[in-house]
Amino acid sequence: MAKKAVIAGSSGLIGSHLLQILLEQAYYDEVLILVRKKLPLQHHKLKQLVIDFEQPETYKNELNGHALFCCLGSTKKKTPDLAVYRRIDHDYPLLLAQLAKQNGLEQYHLVSSIGADINGVNFYTKTKGETEADITATGIPAIHIYRPSFLAGDRQESRPMEKFLNGLMKVINPLLFGSWKKYQSIDASTVAMAMYLQSTKQTTGVFIYESDKIKQLS
Repeated sequence: MAKKAVIAGSSGLIGSHLLQILLEQAYYDEVLILVRKKLPLQHHKLKQLVIDFEQPETYKNELNGHALFCCLGSTKKKTPDLAVYRRIDHDYPLLLAQLAKQNGLEQYHLVSSIGADINGVNFYTKTKGETEADITATGIPAIHIYRPSFLAGDRQESRPMEKFLNGLMKVINPLLFGSWKKYQSIDASTVAMAMYLQSTKQTTGVFIYESDKIKQLS
């Protein structure tokens, strides 16, 4: 039976690595990406669907198949308006999960963040925690939640501070061990590979992977 994967956030740091893996590996026969504008990429397995998240009736029927990978997310700098940030980090991922559940999709893979906590006092980590909880409540048979620490990797846009932090984390990482190991930086490609590999397993339930566990999975 042909297998279909859906990616939301395929132009981001993790999503772009994941897209490359899904196209290269033979496990998936079709890869659908939900985009705001088409990517300059062609592949016989790739289908691009330009969407507006605010108009779900135009894309809801496409959210089917084996697995949906949600790599959506923003930053404080890019999205200073907290209401807009919440839509991107909570409302859109939840909407995708609800539509996928209606269509009988088997797996949902969510990129969350280290420190996600529904009871937290920090707006950003609390939002991540609420997103995890609300998606879990949809009842999709298999829900995989990834909580990476600081992401290492080359982004398309210039981020001088992140380049500095990348270098700093290389020095700090060896000092973080034991219960602190999950705070070590992690390559975006490592997260993407873990997501792909977990999607090939026929498991059901809710699975949460902290950053150090993600490294073991990949």
